[in-house]
Amino acid sequence: MRAARYHDYGTAEVLVVEDVPEPHAGPDEIRVQVRAASVNPVDWKLRSGVARASFPVEFPAIPGRDAAGVVDEVGENVTGVTVGDRLFGLGGLFGASAEYAVLAAWAVVPDAWSLEQAAGAGLAVDTAVRALDALGELAGRTLLVEGAAGGVGSAAVCLAVARGATVIGTASTGKHDYLRGLGALPTTYGDGLGERVRQLAPAGVDAVLDTAASGSLADLVAIAGGADRVVTVADAERAAALGVRHYYAETSSAALAEGAALGARGGYTPHIAATYPLEKIAEAHRESELGRTQGKIVVTI
Repeated sequence: MRAARYHDYGTAEVLVVEDVPEPHAGPDEIRVQVRAASVNPVDWKLRSGVARASFPVEFPAIPGRDAAGVVDEVGENVTGVTVGDRLFGLGGLFGASAEYAVLAAWAVVPDAWSLEQAAGAGLAVDTAVRALDALGELAGRTLLVEGAAGGVGSAAVCLAVARGATVIGTASTGKHDYLRGLGALPTTYGDGLGERVRQLAPAGVDAVLDTAASGSLADLVAIAGGADRVVTVADAERAAALGVRHYYAETSSAALAEGAALGARGGYTPHIAATYPLEKIAEAHRESELGRTQGKIVVTI
């Protein structure tokens, strides 16, 4: 099969498309013929070596955590899945940017989504659900989402609104109409955020989710009134110093099903900022590294 791989740490130029052996579904897994796979910040952090202390790469490696496609193998112990089903989901840290990928967690693609949109949902939804669950009951509460226009941030906004929260989201001014469309009250990030939040929520915010790692975590703790009210999915280093909880995705089919159900009701549609063919995956990684993506970047197979 064709797959993108890299054989050593480096810039996006180390990515090559080449023929590799096909993976196969093991127990409790499925295999999909991939139609699209997303590009996430973790992909280029692993490739570049930035994350090697925590997640060393075994070379050669196929980048990509989440994908969408059509099931063509069903592993032992798997029920409720049939060859030909359209599913999206997550495997391990690697393997999605290929013609075939093995998934360990999955959900049915809502009829309202394209497979490209579904490819952008997996890691974003899984991460957002875990973070929101950690913040507790959201109905009737006010949540601040830092980095609300990104893949995880926008998923978190939609899921939190569906759970009954009032959501304030930070993003650059040009993305404010997008946030309003998701159901959030938009504001800009950076200096003076505390005052801007007070104007939108005079009674204060009850919880904060950081998806941006913009260096603002200490300010977010001050705005929330305590580290116990803040969760980050992006800034592990500062979280440890400040006593803030940090979470990664947990590869949960239940989380993906929540996102899919919301999508089926029209409450969440993954926004695709750009698509690239597999042969141009290096360009997709370079765009992701800029850190300005509204929604998700995907590669098509």
